[in-house]
Amino acid sequence: MKAQDAWSAPKPTALLVLADGTVIEGRGVGALGKASGEVCFNTAMTGYEEILTDPSYAGQIITFTFPHIGNVGTNLDDIETVDMEGTTGARGAIIRTDITTPSNYRSGNHFDEWLKACNIVGLSGVDTRALTAFIRDKGMQNAIIAHDPDGNFDVDALKAEAANLPDLEGMDLAKGLSTAKTYDWNETTWAWQEGFGEQTQPAYHVVAMDFGVKRNILRLLAEAGCRVTVVPATTSAEEILSHKPDGVFLSNGPGDPAATGEYAVPTIRALVASGLPVFGICLGHQMLALALGGTTQKMHQGHHGANHPVHDYTTNKVEITSMNHGFSVNAGSLPENVEETHVSLFDGTNCGLRVKDAPVFSVQHHPEASPGPQDSHYLFARFIEMIENHKASAAK
Repeated sequence: MKAQDAWSAPKPTALLVLADGTVIEGRGVGALGKASGEVCFNTAMTGYEEILTDPSYAGQIITFTFPHIGNVGTNLDDIETVDMEGTTGARGAIIRTDITTPSNYRSGNHFDEWLKACNIVGLSGVDTRALTAFIRDKGMQNAIIAHDPDGNFDVDALKAEAANLPDLEGMDLAKGLSTAKTYDWNETTWAWQEGFGEQTQPAYHVVAMDFGVKRNILRLLAEAGCRVTVVPATTSAEEILSHKPDGVFLSNGPGDPAATGEYAVPTIRALVASGLPVFGICLGHQMLALALGGTTQKMHQGHHGANHPVHDYTTNKVEITSMNHGFSVNAGSLPENVEETHVSLFDGTNCGLRVKDAPVFSVQHHPEASPGPQDSHYLFARFIEMIENHKASAAK
């Protein structure tokens, strides 16, 4: 053996192959095999389990900028997909340092074992901040993430596969993640030494359209006093109204809002015309904008993190929010009767709207704080206030 060979780097057991031909080597973690998706980055320092199980990440591979991912293990309480036996949102995970032994009393499983159980392919030992800078310069690219403990990869074949992957633009992913049947939800938020509660005396009834809803969003609706009926993404306005709700919620979700809007926008437009209070989040916000006459666009790098400052024009306050989206609403496309209520202080993109003459509003960010700050929890109270005002008007 030559002297320099003794100091050669170990054979990589995982690769990230980008659509432009860039190859990034590292150590494989999680599931074996390969997965494809759009590579984005998330700047949150905590909440990796909530992030990876957020259905809004369907079709994406997540680069974590914070170096220590997996160090507190995983547990069933922090899963955000409603179907806990189903697939997670993200297709792959890219992390900086090796996964350490869990050091948190809430941990029920090692992160690596959890990744395997969730069929998430992982890559560690990567300079994730350099990859983040690359994405900021080049935009979010499609890629293949592959894990083989023997390090046997056909790199040319992986490059060709990555180059031919379809873009998220024009792709409807919500239908595949939405519930297949209507169900009721009454679980409330988690409390110290008590766990999750149950809403047994609801004062309101809300129908939630499921485009890939997160568990904690439903919990906060129940915590606010709602009996929640969750319906599939393709449910008609007539069926939703047959439940006689006090309000309608439009959930978060993945993919291109214009593609999902092919079937959802006419429904949303009819729900707005019904006069009921309507509250939308994330994909629900984008499709509400489409229903009101606005347009959406694909973003260069998207917003993914738990530290995004947003200005609420209705209160003139700045709140720190959790974001996860790759499309945005074109504020200039909104009609005159629709007011922009929130804006990102990072890049000035639209983060909220309301209809001036109807109890209808939405936000781009995730106010349920899973993970992230709780600055935007007031939005659920705002929805309830609209419901109460609408019920009072109807009673006159």
